[in-house]
Formats: sequence, C-alpha cells, structure tokens
Amino acid sequence: MRLPFAPLPRAALLGRPNVGKSTLFNRLIRSNRAITHDRPGITRDRLEGVVRSGRADAFLVVDTGGLTLGGGGRAEPGPEGLRGFEEAVLEQARQAVAEAALLCLVVDAREGVTPLDERLAAFLRKTAKPLLLVVNKVDGPEQADLLLADFHGLGLEPVPCSAAHGYNVRFLEDALRRLLHGALPAADREEELADDACRAGTLEDPSPADGLSPADEEGPLRLAVLGRPNTGKSSLVNVMAGRERMIVSDAPGTTRDSVDVVVDGNGRPCTFVDTAGIRRPARVTDTVERYSVNSSLKSSSKADVSLLLLDAVEGVTQQDKRLMDLMHERKAPFMALVNKWDLIPGAERKEVEKSFRQALQFCPHVPLLFISALKGRNLHRIIPLAGEIRRECGLRIGTGILNRTLGQVLERHQPPLVRRGRPKFYYLTQAESRPPTFVFFVSDADRVLPSYGRYLERALRDCFGIAHAPVRVHFRSSHAAKDR
Repeated sequence: MRLPFAPLPRAALLGRPNVGKSTLFNRLIRSNRAITHDRPGITRDRLEGVVRSGRADAFLVVDTGGLTLGGGGRAEPGPEGLRGFEEAVLEQARQAVAEAALLCLVVDAREGVTPLDERLAAFLRKTAKPLLLVVNKVDGPEQADLLLADFHGLGLEPVPCSAAHGYNVRFLEDALRRLLHGALPAADREEELADDACRAGTLEDPSPADGLSPADEEGPLRLAVLGRPNTGKSSLVNVMAGRERMIVSDAPGTTRDSVDVVVDGNGRPCTFVDTAGIRRPARVTDTVERYSVNSSLKSSSKADVSLLLLDAVEGVTQQDKRLMDLMHERKAPFMALVNKWDLIPGAERKEVEKSFRQALQFCPHVPLLFISALKGRNLHRIIPLAGEIRRECGLRIGTGILNRTLGQVLERHQPPLVRRGRPKFYYLTQAESRPPTFVFFVSDADRVLPSYGRYLERALRDCFGIAHAPVRVHFRSSHAAKDR
C-alpha cells in the first residue's frame, strides 16, 4: 500500500522556449505557481505541482525551462532570458526526463514544426518512455484540423489545447492520468488497487486522506529560503537535498520561480522552498523580477518557518534590515542564517558575529546560525531548530494556567503608575496560535507602558518555553466605566 508521502507518478512538460509550458503547468495544477511572460526564457529551474481533480488519482506535473538542443546533443545559444544558462536548463530537463513516467513534448501550433521541435522529438523518443505531443495555442475545435496537419510528420499522436484559454485542457489532463496509470510499474499498480480498496471501505487505510500519519499530524515541515540575490539560497537547497536540484550561478537573479524541493530530514519529509532574491523596491524595474519578488514573499507567508539568508562577507545591509523588519512586523516565524562563514578569517569572526547579533537586537528571540553551504558547517542544526520553532508556534495554553501564571508575574513586578493610576489586570487568555497570541484584559490599556508590555512578553516566554517563536501581545480595556 502506498506509504504517506510516497512519490506520485510524474509527467514532464518539455519543449523549446515560449511554447507555453509554464502557462499549461499553471492551468493543470489550477494555480499561478510558475511565472509566465511573453518574453522567452523565463523558466530556468524545474517546477513540480500536483494535479488533482475530485476523487480522481492525483499525479505530478513538472515544468521545465525552454530547451535549445543542438544537433550534437548539446545546448545551442538561446534567447536573451536563457543566455548563459542553456546547458544548466538542459541538465535540469534531463533530470526531469529521468524521473518522469510520461513525457509531454509541448509545441506551438501557430509556428508549426520547427527543426528544434524535430530534434527534441528524436531526443525524447530515445528514452523509450511514453511520449505525448501537446500542440498548444489551438484556441478552438474549428482551428484544430488546420493547425494539426503539420505535426503528424513527427510520428506522434497530437493533442490540441490552449493553455491560455483552457480549450481541451481537461481532456489533456484525463489523457495524462490514463497514460500515467498504465505507465506505473506492477508494484505501484498493486498499491493503487489497494488504495482503491481502501476508498471502497474493504481495507483499512493506514494513512489519512491528507497524507499525514497519526504520529505526525502537522505534516512535512515547510521552509522558505529568503534573502537578497546571491547570498547562496540555491546552493543551500542543493546541499540539503543532496543533489543539484537548483541552478547555481554567480550571476544574481538566477532563480526566478519559487521552487519546492523535498528533503529527507532525518527520516522526516521536509520541503525547502527556494525563492528569488529580493532587492530594494526602487531597484526592481523589470516586470519579471517584480513577479519573482512577490512570489518570494508569498512563499514566506505560506511556510512554517522562513530561513533568512545573510551574507557573512557583505554584512548586514539595508535590504537585510528591511526584510528583518518586515518579518518581525508580520510576526512571521523565521531564523537568520549567516552564510559563507568559511570566508571569514578566524581572527575576525568574533567581531563579525557581534555585528550580526546587534542587528537582531530588536527581535532577540530569532535564532542566529553561522553556516557554510559550501563546507556544510552547521547545516545539521537547521531542520531540528525549525521544527522546534513550528512546535512553539502551535502551542495552546489553557486559560486557568495562564491566569495563575499572570498572578505570579504581577506579584514579581507590579505595573508602574501612569497618570497617578496603576492599570489593573483582570485576566489573560490565548486568542489564537500560529503565532501564539495573548490578550490581557485590563482596566485601562493606555496605562500599560511599552516597557511593561515587553516584560510581560518575556515572562510568558520564560514560563511556557517559547524561545524562538514570535509572540503577539494585546491589551484590551475592560470594565473601564466601573473603575472610573
């Protein structure tokens, strides 16, 4: 029977630049995950998304960058967006082909068959894997016969569709599902039959419908890797994954899409989300980069914990401080990782470490790790520490325990007098978790000084072991008329 988090069968979308692979990817997964643009060469790394439709079996679809395969099996120079990355994109595609059970060659109906399409078809045939020809940009059935005639020469059965307008996409999805179902090895087919029996009620399913085991109700840990361009985000993800999953280059802005990479965290699945580098808003003039930055921030908001990557050599920049402020204001759980620590001479490390700690003084709960993605320094501490932060974020504390603790805290240090009056605390409750949010009901919230509010937050952290998670503290006036 399929175990929790067992890999789903994969269909890979391949083709030359600007044939609409990313648009089709978004349409299949019903989400705008991949950045799309009229400019060719936008996609570089490969993206994976789950295709779900009601009770039908789910499968993975993989988006790849535009391929510029030459006659000798090597990449030729591509459009400006891919310039310098052609070989890396081709290698990403090779990995996608190796992992996929079904290959989809996506072509442009309006441009007809090109020599590059023919080379790609021949290249994919050599894999001996099921191959489907997807003729994109066919906007309706009235155009299909005319536009498909040219593609029969490739020797593949064409499936017309329009990723932009949705024509025939659901038919394509069903075709992919049928082909993947038949492409599964016999062992996996037995697993699917057992899954069907579970759904029919004839067997007990060992895993919940959402894929989480009873021992791990929170599911896989999701970590978003944020930071300025060229701080080593993709290098870190590759090292954690144990393979060259992301394209790495000295050129800033190499990563554009937010890419999920599943990592085995000591026997526990963990998803790292590699994101595009975030520059100062004033420097972002390109539309694609603006989309990338928005995608990075969105990925952070959906992650359990964000990993803010800093550059040990460059120190804390203004953009780093802006990102820290943004995360702190949003009360987002994050940890700061100072990368490239191996490049700092030993005699200077104490002073450099001091400067980073000073920069984080305004949020002292945020853990600070000094790492080296290149040398593997301190990387083993990232996942356990992130898991602890997530655990703290989900903490729920009973009202009775909270109020007994409040009495002890007030007894240790009474609130100071403000305008010849001392605020009276009635009770304390936890309003929500993720992050833990506490509401103090007092006689007059305006009389609670910020310094006393910080004292109460520190006391809550100490009493309930909230070392690194963000905490929200609110003061609400209650019984005001009675006290006046």
